[in-house]
Amino acid sequence: MIRDEACLRPSGDTHCGLLGVPVPRVFFSYCHADEALRDQLEKQLALLKRQGVIDTWHDRRIHAGEEFANAIDMHLEDCEIILLLVSSDFLASDYCYDIEMKRAMERHEAGEAVVIPVILRSCLWSDAPFGKLNATPPDGKPVTQWSDRDQAFTEVAKAIKKAAERFQAAEPNAASTSMRPQPTVPPSFVQPRSSNLRVSKEFSERDKDRFKHETFEFIANFFANSLDELSSRNPGIEGDFRRIDANRFIAVVYRHGKAVARCSVFIGGSFFGNGIAYSANEATESNSCNETLSVEADEQMLYLTSMGMSFGGRGERDPKLSQEGAAELYWSMLVEPLQRGSH
Repeated sequence: MIRDEACLRPSGDTHCGLLGVPVPRVFFSYCHADEALRDQLEKQLALLKRQGVIDTWHDRRIHAGEEFANAIDMHLEDCEIILLLVSSDFLASDYCYDIEMKRAMERHEAGEAVVIPVILRSCLWSDAPFGKLNATPPDGKPVTQWSDRDQAFTEVAKAIKKAAERFQAAEPNAASTSMRPQPTVPPSFVQPRSSNLRVSKEFSERDKDRFKHETFEFIANFFANSLDELSSRNPGIEGDFRRIDANRFIAVVYRHGKAVARCSVFIGGSFFGNGIAYSANEATESNSCNETLSVEADEQMLYLTSMGMSFGGRGERDPKLSQEGAAELYWSMLVEPLQRGSH
């Protein structure tokens, strides 16, 4: 059971903007497996925090000596906007699903808070209790399936901003929230500190090679499943997937028996270094391609970057592609002739 004082704001937390208007607080409910994605989202919210539109809280702000569960309970009861950062790990977490999500939905149903499902990674979430809510990014497309992940998080930030504006417009009810009695808490609880406590990670060549091969396997499975679905949904369309070896596969799309799109996807080759290449034909040799992906890393994660050869010579590059984003890029190149009506 949640303690009575859990619904009270910590002493010294005014929770008001520059004009004295209560600032809605945003609670992140997430699985630690998705911490890197949570960090990227919080960066997108930085301007809203600077402008006094929102404040944010997550469990990495629990101070030494605090009781973990009590701190989470207090803020889960206190925040007006609750983000459910949804992934298969989130759904598998007993704490996230059975405790945080259930209490969040209770507060949402009671009109005490707004719950916003943020779909991070592809998973079967629509049958969950929050499946009836409007999710973000738009249409519930997982963040990791966007070719531009920054754009996905920008859409999430827009949704959060709208929710915050609705809260601030609901005066005087919102103002009364800041009139709650103040509990007595240890002074250490309210001492300010930064939430920017990450340290840079180092990725070895082994890490990058493993990520490259895992990505190739993901793309291969993505193509095989997508060709089957394409055929089942479109009469007259047939797909053919052929795995050549551990480092290459070929995909062909037929319309009424005529091949309208072909490609081969392969790892490496002396000309392309150590990336994953796409060729718009059934190439069995690695001496030409139309696009290639390379594995790169920042201080927190591994990702893929396209060379931009598929953009008509404009040299554009997709920033920080996930495995899903990489697969979508190559798939879009294969089906583009069908979508423009080419026969």
